[in-house]
Amino acid sequence: MQKLIKNLGFWILVAMVAGVVTGIVMGERAALFVPLGTLFIQLIKMLVVPLVAISIISGAATLGGSRSAGRIGLVSIGFIFLTTVVSIVLAIVAGLIFEPGAGLSAESVGAIMANVSTAEAAKPEMSFWGIVIGMIPANPIQAFAEGNILQIIVFGLFLGFGIAALSAEKREPVIKGLNYLLEALVWCIGKVMLIAPIGVFGLMAEATGTFGFDVLLKVANLLWVDLLAVAVMGLVVYPLLLATLSRVKVTDFFRAMVRPQVIAFSTASSMATLPVTMGACAKLGISRQTAGFVVPLGATINMTGNAIYYTLVALFFAQFYGIELSMAHYVAITVTASLGSIGQAGVPGPTLMVVAVLVAAGIPIEGLPLLYALDRIFDMIRTVLNITGDAACAAVTDRFANEA
Repeated sequence: MQKLIKNLGFWILVAMVAGVVTGIVMGERAALFVPLGTLFIQLIKMLVVPLVAISIISGAATLGGSRSAGRIGLVSIGFIFLTTVVSIVLAIVAGLIFEPGAGLSAESVGAIMANVSTAEAAKPEMSFWGIVIGMIPANPIQAFAEGNILQIIVFGLFLGFGIAALSAEKREPVIKGLNYLLEALVWCIGKVMLIAPIGVFGLMAEATGTFGFDVLLKVANLLWVDLLAVAVMGLVVYPLLLATLSRVKVTDFFRAMVRPQVIAFSTASSMATLPVTMGACAKLGISRQTAGFVVPLGATINMTGNAIYYTLVALFFAQFYGIELSMAHYVAITVTASLGSIGQAGVPGPTLMVVAVLVAAGIPIEGLPLLYALDRIFDMIRTVLNITGDAACAAVTDRFANEA
């Protein structure tokens, strides 16, 4: 009972239920709780830009520095980028086919659109090349001030690779400093999340009172579509890559990965599962040198489960709000989800990188707390896929790294 009382996820769940009940009882009068949710959303927005910027710079610096690892670095990084893009395409296809956020009543859509007017005005109306050119900031400081996520990511990549090009004695202190800043941001996020139950209560009460209970049922649609996409990636794509690009038998691979997957599911942390994943790689005959490089790198930047989640959430809320996405928006989602997943640390907790994906595509983030009550479930699911991808990457890399 004491552990339950100290569990933030439990209180978020309680707040969600309380908000739903309050919304049903009070109806539209529950809008008086909106300031509680607005305060929480503003605190999240406050942390998004520095979190994205520092995560991307640090990740790019680490990636760039890995070039010294030669073939192991090239193959593993290539595998990570390939599977990340594949996972995003898979998520887009699943989101378009099953439309987890679609099907709201006309009354609900009309009420929701009242909250979307400002976001619609800011939604990017660009051609494909327009959004590609628009990704490059003419003034990085302005990009930070305006919260232009795509431009921040591009600038962060350039700066990160520039840091990686420095000599080791110059590079290491900078990377350490960036990591210290990330630790400070994690502390800030932890403090913000302490008021998450209050914010979730306010937003859930207002959402239920204004839009109705049917809105909340859409989250269940998102969960099963996410499960389906993760299953296809983990049980179809990765086995195909293992069968064609590695020397490891698929049956042996999944037999060895049972324990890491159970631990990943229970802890929702790639980092916590790291030693067990490396042990599984040793059982599969993967060299210690390869596993020692690829698995820690993968636990930091190989986040296909996160990429699927980010993409599906973006499509979910676009359908939820009735926003038509153009090819330019899909490009923005793909780029931001790819780079955002690489910048996401392998630790449990509600991910704020999904905010960057929504902002980049011009999709309102006000409905995001709807997902927080189930975030732990989403987190456990995506972590299982993440660590499976880490081991698969090590198996594929080991084959090519040891070839002449």
